[in-house]
Amino acid sequence: MELRKRFLRFVLPSIASMWAFSLYTIIDGIFVARGVGETAMAAVDLSMPFTSLVFAIGVALAAGTSTLISISLGKGDLDRARGLFSQNLAVTAAVSLAITTLALIFLEDIALFLGATADTLRYVEEYVGTIAVFAVFFTVSYNMEVQVKANGAPQISTVGVLSCGLMNVALDALFVLVFRWGVWGAALATGLAQVTSAVVFFVYFHTHRERLRLEPFRLDLGAYRRILPLGLPEGLNELSNGLVIFLFNRTILRVIGEQALPTYTIISYVSTLVLMTMTGTAQGMQPLVSWSLGAGRRRDCWRLMRYGAVTAALFALLSFALGELGAPLIVSAFLERDSDIFSYSVSALRAYACSFLVLGCNIIFAGASTAMERPGPAFLISVSRSLVLPAASLLILPALFGDWGIWTAPLVSELACLVLTALCALHWIRQERRSAGGR
Repeated sequence: MELRKRFLRFVLPSIASMWAFSLYTIIDGIFVARGVGETAMAAVDLSMPFTSLVFAIGVALAAGTSTLISISLGKGDLDRARGLFSQNLAVTAAVSLAITTLALIFLEDIALFLGATADTLRYVEEYVGTIAVFAVFFTVSYNMEVQVKANGAPQISTVGVLSCGLMNVALDALFVLVFRWGVWGAALATGLAQVTSAVVFFVYFHTHRERLRLEPFRLDLGAYRRILPLGLPEGLNELSNGLVIFLFNRTILRVIGEQALPTYTIISYVSTLVLMTMTGTAQGMQPLVSWSLGAGRRRDCWRLMRYGAVTAALFALLSFALGELGAPLIVSAFLERDSDIFSYSVSALRAYACSFLVLGCNIIFAGASTAMERPGPAFLISVSRSLVLPAASLLILPALFGDWGIWTAPLVSELACLVLTALCALHWIRQERRSAGGR
C-alpha cells in the first residue's frame, strides 16, 4: 500500500506537469484561432515540430541524468548525484544556446522545411523565431522539473508548471486579444511563461539544499556515455509528437490540400494531451524504479511497472471515450459549427482516437526499460513508434485508402509497435528467469 501511495504521489504531479507543458501550444492555438484566424492556427501547428525538438533535447538530457541521479541517491552517493545535477544544467544551457543561434540564422529555411506555404510563411517564422530565443528556458526549466521529482518533491514540479501555464494563459489573452500581436504575441507569451517556471525551480533548489543543489562541479563528459543512451528513448518519445505532426502535415498537403491543415491541427492538440498523459506516467514512475534498482529492491521495480501499465490502460480507455463522444465539443473550441470543415474534423478525430487505446503500452514499457538501465529495448521501441512505423503507415495507407488512410495510420503504426513491445517484454522476462535460476 505504501508503494502504491508513493507511485501516485510521483505520477499524478508528473502527468499534471506534462499536461501543462502540452497545453502551452494548445492555448496558443485557441487564442490564435479566435484572435487571428484558421490560417494562423495552422501556422502554429506547422511550428510544433520545432517546439517538440527543443523539448526533446531537454527531455533526453533530463531523463538520462535523472536515472543516474536516482540510482546514486538509492546507493547513498550524494556527491555523485549533486555533480550530475549541476553539470547537466550547464550542458543543457550550452546546447540550447547553440540551437537558438542556428535557428535564427536559418529561420526561413526551417519554416519552409516545416511545410510553410505562401500564406503561412510569415506566421511560422514569427512563431519559430520567438520560441528559439527562449529555447534555454524551455530545456533548463524542464530539466529542473524532472530533477525536482528525483529530489523527492514532485509537488514542487506541479507548482512550477502550473505557474507557467497560468502565466501563458494570461499573457496570451493580453498579447493576442488585447494588444493584437497575433502569432508573435502567442509565442512571446509561451516563452515568458517558461521563464516563470525556470525562476520557480531555481528558487526551490536555492532554498532547499539538503540533497540536490547547484554547486561547482568537475566536468565529467564521460557520464554522457550512460546519460545519452538512457535519455535518448525518452527524448524520441517527446520528439515523436513533433515528427508525427511534421509527417502528417506533409502528407495532408500532398493528399488532401492546405484546407485540411486546421483539421489535423485540432487532432494534434488532442493527441498531444494523450501522449503527454502516458509520458507523464512513465516519467513519474522512473525515479522510483531507478531508486529501487539502486537500492537492490527489484521486486518493487516490477510492482511499480505494473502500476504504470494499469494507469496507462485506464487513461487509454478514458481518452478513447472522450475522443469518440466528445469530438463535436472539442472541435467547436477551435472552429465555428458552420465551418466548411467542422463535420469532417469531427469524423477525422473519431477515427484517429482509436490509436489512443494502444500507445500507452508502448510508452510505459520504453520508460520502464530506461529506468532499469536497459537502453536497447527502450531505444528500439521509441525509434519504431516515433519515426519508422508512422512514416511507413503514412506512406502506404493514404495510397490505398486516400484521406481516411491518413487518420487511421496512427492505429496501424501503434499496433505494429505493440507487437514489437510484446517481443521485447518476452525476451526480458526470459532473461530475468534465467538470471533468477542462476542465483
